[in-house]
Amino acid sequence: MALALMQDNADGPRVSNPVLTHRSGHSLLRHDSVCRFEKGSPMPLDLAARLTPDFVLPKDHADAVLLGRIWRPDVEGPAIVTVRNGEVIDISRAFPTMSELCDMPDPAGAAKSAAGENLGPVGPILANSDPARRDPTKPWLLAPTDLQAIKAAGVTFAISMLERVIEERARGNPAAAEAIRSEILALVGDDLSRLKPGSSEAMRLKDVLIAQGAWSQYLEVGIGPDAEIFTKSQPMSAVGTGADAGLHRTSTWNNPEPEVVLVVASDGFIVGATLGNDVNLRDVEGRSALLLGKAKDNNAACALGPFIRLFDASFTLDDVRKMELTLIVEGEDGFVLNGASNMAKISRDPADLARQMMGEHHQYPDGAVLFLGTLFAPVQDRGAPGKGFTHAYGDVVTIASPKLGALVNRMKACDECPPWQFGTRALMTNLARRGLLK
Repeated sequence: MALALMQDNADGPRVSNPVLTHRSGHSLLRHDSVCRFEKGSPMPLDLAARLTPDFVLPKDHADAVLLGRIWRPDVEGPAIVTVRNGEVIDISRAFPTMSELCDMPDPAGAAKSAAGENLGPVGPILANSDPARRDPTKPWLLAPTDLQAIKAAGVTFAISMLERVIEERARGNPAAAEAIRSEILALVGDDLSRLKPGSSEAMRLKDVLIAQGAWSQYLEVGIGPDAEIFTKSQPMSAVGTGADAGLHRTSTWNNPEPEVVLVVASDGFIVGATLGNDVNLRDVEGRSALLLGKAKDNNAACALGPFIRLFDASFTLDDVRKMELTLIVEGEDGFVLNGASNMAKISRDPADLARQMMGEHHQYPDGAVLFLGTLFAPVQDRGAPGKGFTHAYGDVVTIASPKLGALVNRMKACDECPPWQFGTRALMTNLARRGLLK
Protein backbone atom coordinates (compact mmCIF):
# COMPACT_ATOMS: atom_id res chain seq x y z
CA MET A 1 0.00 0.00 0.00
CA ALA A 2 1.89 3.06 -1.22
CA LEU A 3 1.89 6.24 0.83
CA ALA A 4 3.95 8.55 -1.36
CA LEU A 5 2.46 11.69 -2.83
CA MET A 6 0.74 11.44 -6.20
CA GLN A 7 3.43 13.49 -7.87
CA ASP A 8 6.07 11.16 -6.43
CA ASN A 9 4.34 7.87 -7.11
CA ALA A 10 1.28 7.03 -9.20
CA ASP A 11 0.14 4.60 -6.51
CA GLY A 12 0.28 7.26 -3.80
CA PRO A 13 -2.46 8.72 -1.64
CA ARG A 14 -5.32 10.94 -2.71
CA VAL A 15 -3.78 14.00 -1.13
CA SER A 16 -4.74 17.18 -2.95
CA ASN A 17 -1.94 18.91 -4.82
CA PRO A 18 -3.15 21.92 -6.76
CA VAL A 19 3.59 30.48 14.45
CA LEU A 20 0.39 31.36 14.90
CA THR A 21 1.36 34.95 15.38
CA HIS A 22 -1.79 36.34 16.92
CA ARG A 23 -3.90 38.05 14.26
CA SER A 24 -3.95 41.19 16.36
CA GLY A 25 -0.18 41.35 15.90
CA HIS A 26 0.51 40.43 19.53
CA SER A 27 3.87 38.67 19.69
CA LEU A 28 2.79 36.01 22.18
CA LEU A 29 4.21 33.16 20.12
CA ARG A 30 7.81 33.81 19.18
CA HIS A 31 10.06 31.74 16.96
CA ASP A 32 13.14 31.82 19.17
CA SER A 33 13.84 29.44 22.03
CA VAL A 34 14.17 31.79 24.99
CA CYS A 35 13.46 30.94 28.59
CA ARG A 36 12.53 33.53 31.20
CA PHE A 37 12.01 32.72 34.85
CA GLU A 38 10.61 35.31 37.19
CA LYS A 39 9.58 34.84 40.78
CA GLY A 40 6.17 36.08 41.73
CA SER A 41 2.97 35.17 43.49
CA PRO A 42 1.39 32.06 41.91
CA MET A 43 -1.68 33.07 39.92
CA PRO A 44 -3.93 30.74 37.91
CA LEU A 45 -3.73 31.51 34.21
CA ASP A 46 -6.99 32.40 32.52
CA LEU A 47 -7.60 30.51 29.27
CA ALA A 48 -10.39 32.87 28.18
CA ALA A 49 -8.07 35.09 26.12
CA ARG A 50 -6.71 32.05 24.30
CA LEU A 51 -9.97 30.18 23.62
CA THR A 52 -11.30 32.62 21.04
CA PRO A 53 -11.84 32.18 17.28
CA ASP A 54 -9.14 34.78 16.47
CA PHE A 55 -6.59 32.83 18.49
CA VAL A 56 -7.60 29.19 17.94
CA LEU A 57 -8.71 29.01 14.29
CA PRO A 58 -6.23 28.90 11.39
CA LYS A 59 -5.32 32.27 9.94
CA ASP A 60 -7.05 31.38 6.66
CA HIS A 61 -9.94 29.54 8.29
CA ALA A 62 -12.41 30.97 5.77
CA ASP A 63 -10.68 28.87 3.09
CA ALA A 64 -10.06 25.81 5.28
CA VAL A 65 -12.11 22.62 5.54
CA LEU A 66 -12.11 22.09 9.30
CA LEU A 67 -13.49 19.02 11.06
CA GLY A 68 -13.91 18.60 14.78
CA ARG A 69 -15.80 16.84 17.52
CA ILE A 70 -17.84 18.46 20.24
CA TRP A 71 -19.64 17.10 23.27
CA ARG A 72 -23.38 17.76 23.07
CA PRO A 73 -24.98 17.54 26.52
CA ASP A 74 -28.44 17.46 24.96
CA VAL A 75 -27.70 14.06 23.34
CA GLU A 76 -25.21 12.96 26.03
CA GLY A 77 -22.60 12.21 23.37
CA PRO A 78 -20.16 13.52 20.77
CA ALA A 79 -20.97 15.10 17.42
CA ILE A 80 -18.93 15.42 14.23
CA VAL A 81 -18.84 19.08 13.20
CA THR A 82 -17.43 21.33 10.52
CA VAL A 83 -16.89 25.09 10.69
CA ARG A 84 -18.54 27.16 7.97
CA ASN A 85 -18.35 30.96 8.02
CA GLY A 86 -17.61 30.88 11.74
CA GLU A 87 -20.62 28.66 12.47
CA VAL A 88 -20.41 25.12 13.89
CA ILE A 89 -22.41 22.64 11.81
CA ASP A 90 -23.24 19.20 13.21
CA ILE A 91 -22.93 16.70 10.33
CA SER A 92 -23.23 13.58 12.49
CA ARG A 93 -26.34 12.38 10.66
CA ALA A 94 -24.29 12.13 7.46
CA PHE A 95 -21.09 10.96 9.18
CA PRO A 96 -21.54 9.54 12.70
CA THR A 97 -17.77 9.07 13.18
CA MET A 98 -14.69 10.98 12.13
CA SER A 99 -13.19 7.69 10.98
CA GLU A 100 -15.98 7.22 8.43
CA LEU A 101 -15.68 10.74 7.06
CA CYS A 102 -11.91 10.52 6.68
CA ASP A 103 -12.36 7.27 4.73
CA MET A 104 -14.46 8.93 2.03
CA PRO A 105 -12.88 9.09 -1.47
CA ASP A 106 -12.92 12.90 -1.19
CA PRO A 107 -13.16 13.83 2.53
CA ALA A 108 -12.96 17.58 1.92
CA GLY A 109 -15.70 17.47 -0.68
CA ALA A 110 -17.86 15.25 1.52
CA ALA A 111 -17.50 17.61 4.48
CA LYS A 112 -18.33 20.66 2.37
CA SER A 113 -21.48 19.12 0.90
CA ALA A 114 -22.82 17.38 4.01
CA ALA A 115 -26.10 18.73 5.35
CA GLY A 116 -26.21 19.45 9.06
CA GLU A 117 -27.60 21.28 12.06
CA ASN A 118 -26.29 24.76 12.83
CA LEU A 119 -25.20 24.89 16.48
CA GLY A 120 -24.26 28.56 16.40
CA PRO A 121 -20.98 30.50 16.38
CA VAL A 122 -17.72 28.73 17.19
CA GLY A 123 -16.76 31.31 19.85
CA PRO A 124 -19.05 30.17 22.68
CA ILE A 125 -18.11 26.52 22.12
CA LEU A 126 -14.41 27.38 22.31
CA ALA A 127 -14.95 29.45 25.47
CA ASN A 128 -16.87 26.58 27.07
CA SER A 129 -13.94 24.21 26.44
CA ASP A 130 -12.12 25.42 29.57
CA PRO A 131 -13.23 22.95 32.28
CA ALA A 132 -12.65 25.58 34.99
CA ARG A 133 -15.34 27.83 33.46
CA ARG A 134 -17.55 25.27 31.73
CA ASP A 135 -21.33 25.36 31.64
CA PRO A 136 -22.07 21.59 31.53
CA THR A 137 -25.41 22.23 29.81
CA LYS A 138 -23.72 23.68 26.70
CA PRO A 139 -21.39 22.10 24.06
CA TRP A 140 -17.60 22.09 24.27
CA LEU A 141 -14.73 21.01 22.03
CA LEU A 142 -13.26 17.49 22.11
CA ALA A 143 -10.21 16.00 20.41
CA PRO A 144 -11.05 15.79 16.68
CA THR A 145 -10.41 12.03 16.29
CA ASP A 146 -12.49 9.08 17.45
CA LEU A 147 -11.93 5.49 16.23
CA GLN A 148 -8.54 6.12 14.64
CA ALA A 149 -5.44 4.55 16.17
CA ILE A 150 -3.15 7.15 17.77
CA LYS A 151 0.45 6.51 16.70
CA ALA A 152 3.65 8.51 16.93
CA ALA A 153 7.02 8.63 15.20
CA GLY A 154 9.98 9.22 17.48
CA VAL A 155 13.48 10.57 16.95
CA THR A 156 12.67 12.20 13.61
CA PHE A 157 14.77 15.36 14.14
CA ALA A 158 18.51 15.48 14.75
CA ILE A 159 18.31 17.68 17.85
CA SER A 160 15.61 15.61 19.51
CA MET A 161 17.56 12.46 18.58
CA LEU A 162 20.59 13.75 20.45
CA GLU A 163 18.43 14.63 23.43
CA ARG A 164 17.11 11.05 23.52
CA VAL A 165 20.70 9.77 23.54
CA ILE A 166 21.41 12.15 26.43
CA GLU A 167 18.33 10.94 28.33
CA GLU A 168 19.44 7.35 27.90
CA ARG A 169 22.97 7.96 29.12
CA ALA A 170 21.81 10.22 31.98
CA ARG A 171 19.47 7.42 33.18
CA GLY A 172 16.74 9.96 33.86
CA ASN A 173 18.95 12.34 35.88
CA PRO A 174 18.64 15.92 34.52
CA ALA A 175 21.67 17.09 36.51
CA ALA A 176 23.94 14.79 34.47
CA ALA A 177 22.52 15.87 31.10
CA GLU A 178 24.72 18.89 30.35
CA ALA A 179 28.04 17.07 30.68
CA ILE A 180 26.76 14.18 28.57
CA ARG A 181 25.40 16.64 25.98
CA SER A 182 28.85 18.16 25.52
CA GLU A 183 30.42 14.71 25.15
CA ILE A 184 27.88 13.56 22.54
CA LEU A 185 28.13 16.76 20.49
CA ALA A 186 31.91 16.45 20.43
CA LEU A 187 31.52 13.01 18.84
CA VAL A 188 28.71 13.52 16.33
CA GLY A 189 28.28 17.29 16.00
CA ASP A 190 24.99 19.12 16.32
CA ASP A 191 23.85 19.10 12.67
CA LEU A 192 22.75 15.70 11.45
CA SER A 193 19.78 17.13 9.55
CA ARG A 194 21.46 16.58 6.17
CA LEU A 195 22.14 12.92 6.91
CA LYS A 196 19.54 10.73 5.22
CA PRO A 197 18.45 7.86 7.51
CA GLY A 198 19.45 4.48 6.10
CA SER A 199 21.94 5.95 3.59
CA SER A 200 25.47 4.65 3.10
CA GLU A 201 26.77 7.79 4.83
CA ALA A 202 24.54 7.11 7.83
CA MET A 203 25.75 3.53 8.02
CA ARG A 204 29.38 4.66 7.95
CA LEU A 205 28.66 7.05 10.84
CA LYS A 206 27.04 4.16 12.68
CA ASP A 207 30.21 2.08 12.28
CA VAL A 208 32.35 4.94 13.63
CA LEU A 209 30.12 5.44 16.67
CA ILE A 210 30.05 1.72 17.44
CA ALA A 211 33.84 1.66 17.29
CA GLN A 212 33.96 4.53 19.79
CA GLY A 213 31.43 2.91 22.11
CA ALA A 214 28.93 5.72 21.55
CA TRP A 215 26.17 3.90 19.67
CA SER A 216 22.62 4.17 21.03
CA GLN A 217 19.25 2.65 20.27
CA TYR A 218 18.06 6.22 19.63
CA LEU A 219 20.72 6.73 16.96
CA GLU A 220 19.57 3.43 15.43
CA VAL A 221 16.07 4.79 14.76
CA GLY A 222 17.36 8.32 14.10
CA ILE A 223 19.74 7.50 11.24
CA GLY A 224 19.04 3.81 10.57
CA PRO A 225 16.62 2.52 7.90
CA ASP A 226 13.68 1.85 10.23
CA ALA A 227 11.68 4.64 11.88
CA GLU A 228 10.45 4.40 15.44
CA ILE A 229 6.66 4.10 15.30
CA PHE A 230 4.89 3.56 18.60
CA THR A 231 1.42 3.74 20.11
CA LYS A 232 0.99 7.11 21.78
CA SER A 233 -2.49 6.56 23.16
CA GLN A 234 -5.71 4.65 22.62
CA PRO A 235 -8.57 5.53 20.25
CA MET A 236 -11.03 7.92 21.93
CA SER A 237 -8.58 8.78 24.75
CA ALA A 238 -7.08 12.08 23.50
CA VAL A 239 -8.10 15.44 24.96
CA GLY A 240 -8.86 18.55 22.90
CA THR A 241 -8.16 22.27 22.96
CA GLY A 242 -9.01 23.87 26.30
CA ALA A 243 -8.89 20.58 28.20
CA ASP A 244 -6.58 19.72 31.07
CA ALA A 245 -3.60 17.64 29.92
CA GLY A 246 -1.92 15.08 32.15
CA LEU A 247 1.50 14.54 33.72
CA HIS A 248 2.22 11.34 35.64
CA ARG A 249 2.62 12.32 39.28
CA THR A 250 5.87 10.35 39.69
CA SER A 251 7.69 12.31 36.96
CA THR A 252 10.06 15.12 37.91
CA TRP A 253 11.60 15.75 34.43
CA ASN A 254 9.12 16.21 31.60
CA ASN A 255 8.21 18.49 28.71
CA PRO A 256 5.68 19.26 25.98
CA GLU A 257 6.36 18.02 22.45
CA PRO A 258 4.72 20.27 19.80
CA GLU A 259 4.02 18.19 16.70
CA VAL A 260 2.14 18.08 13.42
CA VAL A 261 -0.16 15.05 13.35
CA LEU A 262 -1.08 13.40 10.04
CA VAL A 263 -4.58 12.00 9.52
CA VAL A 264 -4.38 8.76 7.54
CA ALA A 265 -7.39 6.87 6.14
CA SER A 266 -7.72 3.10 6.43
CA ASP A 267 -6.45 2.60 2.88
CA GLY A 268 -3.24 4.48 3.65
CA PHE A 269 -4.12 7.81 2.03
CA ILE A 270 -3.04 10.92 3.93
CA VAL A 271 -6.12 13.14 4.07
CA GLY A 272 -5.28 15.96 6.47
CA ALA A 273 -3.46 17.15 9.57
CA THR A 274 -3.92 18.60 13.03
CA LEU A 275 -1.73 19.67 15.96
CA GLY A 276 -0.64 17.50 18.86
CA ASN A 277 1.17 17.58 22.18
CA ASP A 278 3.03 14.30 22.72
CA VAL A 279 3.54 14.92 26.43
CA ASN A 280 6.85 13.29 27.36
CA LEU A 281 8.26 12.06 30.69
CA ARG A 282 12.01 12.40 30.12
CA ASP A 283 13.03 10.81 33.40
CA VAL A 284 10.88 7.72 32.85
CA GLU A 285 11.98 7.05 29.27
CA GLY A 286 15.56 7.92 30.20
CA ARG A 287 15.66 5.15 32.80
CA SER A 288 14.82 2.60 30.12
CA ALA A 289 13.39 2.74 26.61
CA LEU A 290 11.27 -0.24 27.64
CA LEU A 291 9.31 2.22 29.81
CA LEU A 292 8.13 4.10 26.72
CA GLY A 293 4.51 3.09 27.39
CA LYS A 294 4.66 4.50 30.93
CA ALA A 295 6.36 7.65 29.63
CA LYS A 296 3.80 8.27 26.89
CA ASP A 297 0.43 6.60 27.46
CA ASN A 298 -1.18 8.10 30.55
CA ASN A 299 -4.55 9.65 31.31
CA ALA A 300 -4.98 12.93 29.38
CA ALA A 301 -1.33 12.86 28.22
CA CYS A 302 -2.27 13.06 24.52
CA ALA A 303 -3.70 16.35 23.25
CA LEU A 304 -5.00 16.83 19.69
CA GLY A 305 -6.66 19.74 17.93
CA PRO A 306 -8.15 22.18 17.63
CA PHE A 307 -9.55 20.78 14.37
CA ILE A 308 -8.50 18.43 11.59
CA ARG A 309 -7.73 20.43 8.46
CA LEU A 310 -8.45 18.31 5.40
CA PHE A 311 -6.25 18.47 2.32
CA ASP A 312 -7.67 20.47 -0.58
CA ALA A 313 -6.52 23.19 -2.96
CA SER A 314 -5.66 25.50 -0.04
CA PHE A 315 -3.75 23.00 2.11
CA THR A 316 -1.57 20.05 1.06
CA LEU A 317 1.14 17.78 2.37
CA ASP A 318 3.69 20.25 1.02
CA ASP A 319 2.33 22.78 3.54
CA VAL A 320 3.02 20.22 6.27
CA ARG A 321 6.55 19.67 4.98
CA LYS A 322 7.47 23.34 5.42
CA MET A 323 5.32 24.10 8.45
CA GLU A 324 6.75 25.80 11.52
CA LEU A 325 5.14 25.27 14.90
CA THR A 326 5.48 27.72 17.74
CA LEU A 327 5.26 26.82 21.40
CA ILE A 328 4.75 28.83 24.55
CA VAL A 329 4.65 27.48 28.09
CA GLU A 330 3.30 29.92 30.68
CA GLY A 331 3.58 29.06 34.36
CA GLU A 332 1.63 30.30 37.34
CA ASP A 333 5.05 31.16 38.82
CA GLY A 334 5.77 33.75 36.10
CA PHE A 335 7.85 31.37 34.01
CA VAL A 336 7.63 31.67 30.21
CA LEU A 337 9.25 29.38 27.65
CA ASN A 338 9.11 30.03 23.91
CA GLY A 339 10.18 27.47 21.34
CA ALA A 340 9.64 26.32 17.79
CA SER A 341 9.72 23.19 15.65
CA ASN A 342 10.46 23.55 11.93
CA MET A 343 9.19 20.67 9.81
CA ALA A 344 11.65 21.56 7.04
CA LYS A 345 14.38 20.12 9.29
CA ILE A 346 12.76 16.71 9.74
CA SER A 347 15.08 13.81 8.92
CA ARG A 348 12.38 11.57 7.42
CA ASP A 349 9.70 12.72 5.00
CA PRO A 350 6.15 12.66 6.47
CA ALA A 351 4.93 10.38 3.66
CA ASP A 352 7.73 7.91 4.43
CA LEU A 353 6.79 7.89 8.11
CA ALA A 354 3.16 7.19 7.20
CA ARG A 355 4.36 4.42 4.88
CA GLN A 356 6.31 2.82 7.69
CA MET A 357 3.25 3.01 9.95
CA MET A 358 0.75 1.44 7.55
CA GLY A 359 1.12 -0.94 4.60
CA GLU A 360 0.90 -4.60 3.68
CA HIS A 361 2.49 -5.54 7.01
CA HIS A 362 0.25 -3.42 9.26
CA GLN A 363 -3.33 -2.22 8.75
CA TYR A 364 -5.65 0.10 10.65
CA PRO A 365 -9.25 -0.52 9.52
CA ASP A 366 -10.51 2.61 11.29
CA GLY A 367 -7.63 4.76 10.07
CA ALA A 368 -4.86 6.30 12.17
CA VAL A 369 -3.29 9.58 13.17
CA LEU A 370 0.48 9.90 13.31
CA PHE A 371 2.51 12.35 15.40
CA LEU A 372 5.50 13.33 13.23
CA GLY A 373 7.98 14.12 16.01
CA THR A 374 9.45 17.40 17.17
CA LEU A 375 12.55 19.51 16.79
CA PHE A 376 11.86 21.14 20.15
CA ALA A 377 14.00 19.96 23.07
CA PRO A 378 14.04 22.33 26.08
CA VAL A 379 17.42 22.52 27.78
CA GLN A 380 17.16 25.87 29.59
CA ASP A 381 17.04 25.82 33.37
CA ARG A 382 13.67 26.63 34.90
CA GLY A 383 14.79 26.86 38.48
CA ALA A 384 18.04 25.60 40.00
CA PRO A 385 21.07 25.70 37.66
CA GLY A 386 21.71 22.41 35.89
CA LYS A 387 18.22 21.06 36.47
CA GLY A 388 16.91 21.93 32.98
CA PHE A 389 13.26 22.44 32.11
CA THR A 390 10.34 20.56 33.58
CA HIS A 391 6.64 21.31 33.82
CA ALA A 392 4.90 22.69 36.89
CA TYR A 393 1.25 21.93 37.50
CA GLY A 394 -0.86 24.75 36.16
CA ASP A 395 1.37 25.46 33.15
CA VAL A 396 -0.60 26.56 30.09
CA VAL A 397 0.85 25.16 26.86
CA THR A 398 0.02 26.69 23.47
CA ILE A 399 1.12 24.93 20.27
CA ALA A 400 0.28 26.84 17.10
CA SER A 401 0.75 27.19 13.36
CA PRO A 402 -0.96 29.64 10.97
CA LYS A 403 -2.42 26.83 8.82
CA LEU A 404 -3.66 24.65 11.71
CA GLY A 405 -4.57 27.12 14.46
CA ALA A 406 -3.75 26.73 18.16
CA LEU A 407 -3.90 23.81 20.59
CA VAL A 408 -4.16 25.12 24.16
CA ASN A 409 -4.05 23.00 27.33
CA ARG A 410 -3.45 23.40 31.06
CA MET A 411 -1.11 20.83 32.65
CA LYS A 412 -2.29 18.88 35.68
CA ALA A 413 -1.48 15.58 37.34
CA CYS A 414 -3.00 12.68 35.41
CA ASP A 415 -5.06 11.60 38.39
CA GLU A 416 -6.52 15.12 38.69
CA CYS A 417 -7.63 15.22 35.06
CA PRO A 418 -11.07 13.81 34.27
CA PRO A 419 -10.69 10.03 33.90
CA TRP A 420 -11.19 8.57 30.44
CA GLN A 421 -14.57 6.85 30.57
CA PHE A 422 -16.19 7.33 27.16
CA GLY A 423 -14.65 4.72 24.87
CA THR A 424 -15.64 2.82 21.73
CA ARG A 425 -18.40 0.79 23.38
CA ALA A 426 -19.96 3.92 24.85
CA LEU A 427 -19.75 5.66 21.46
CA MET A 428 -21.49 2.82 19.63
CA THR A 429 -24.20 2.64 22.29
CA ASN A 430 -24.77 6.40 22.10
CA LEU A 431 -24.88 6.51 18.29
CA ALA A 432 -27.31 3.57 18.21
CA ARG A 433 -29.61 5.27 20.72
CA ARG A 434 -29.56 8.45 18.59
CA GLY A 435 -30.40 6.44 15.44
CA LEU A 436 -27.16 7.43 13.69
CA LEU A 437 -25.80 3.97 12.89
CA LYS A 438 -26.59 2.79 9.38
